[in-house]
Amino acid sequence: MSVLYDLPGPRARRRNAAFGALSTVAIVALVAWIIYRFWATGQFEAIKWQQFQYEAVQLEILAGLGNTLKAAGIAAVLACLLAVVLAAGRLSDNALLRAPATTVVEFFRAVPLLILIFFGYYVPLQFGWRIDTIWALVLGLTLYNGSVLAEILRAGINAVPRGQTEAAYSLGLRKSQLMRLILLPQAFRAMLPALVSQLVVLLKDTALGFIIAYPELLYVGKAIGGRLAFDLPYVPAYLVIGTIYISICGALSAFAWWLRRRLR
Repeated sequence: MSVLYDLPGPRARRRNAAFGALSTVAIVALVAWIIYRFWATGQFEAIKWQQFQYEAVQLEILAGLGNTLKAAGIAAVLACLLAVVLAAGRLSDNALLRAPATTVVEFFRAVPLLILIFFGYYVPLQFGWRIDTIWALVLGLTLYNGSVLAEILRAGINAVPRGQTEAAYSLGLRKSQLMRLILLPQAFRAMLPALVSQLVVLLKDTALGFIIAYPELLYVGKAIGGRLAFDLPYVPAYLVIGTIYISICGALSAFAWWLRRRLR
């Protein structure tokens, strides 16, 4: 890395250390101020946290977590399958396949996810068809994330040096063999961080399901926070739900880091 830029000298190292220390102090001060405001407004009072010790509330949160993971799992599988089809279409030499795939990708990347979820839930109702909320949510997540993942796949495959493609064709390999044996294994390593990041986004986007009353984590947290008997504990409920989301996303990122090291 030293050939790309000059190593910092003593003054630059001291300046960087000072900026790092100031940033750390600012972050700690911000967190301390937020905690103080929570304490000053009574968010840490026992009555607001009391219901979390009840088994019924714990099961309610687990059920919401299960619904979140269920929707995210189904949407992730379908989005990956859709991404493979769209990426193959965009990389095709046939314009009759490339043009429709490009149109689909660009269209669904441009449409906000919330509109896709509304479309999947409310449009069938106009024709007298009632679709389950999980499938409306999965439909929106699949179309949006499948289009984004398709672009990630296409970019990763195009990033492989062109000489390898030419060498494969000179050996007589077909395009399907080239893709399966040469391009995809190399592209996957480069795409892995972006793929995992998008799957984390997909998991967090399941929270939009509360708009159509899908009982995922955020919907459950809103129900728990709206209980007057416990002094409307919205902040404690959302802190618990946020901690669960952070834990799951952190576990996914750690798995991706481990997998990347194994692939190397």
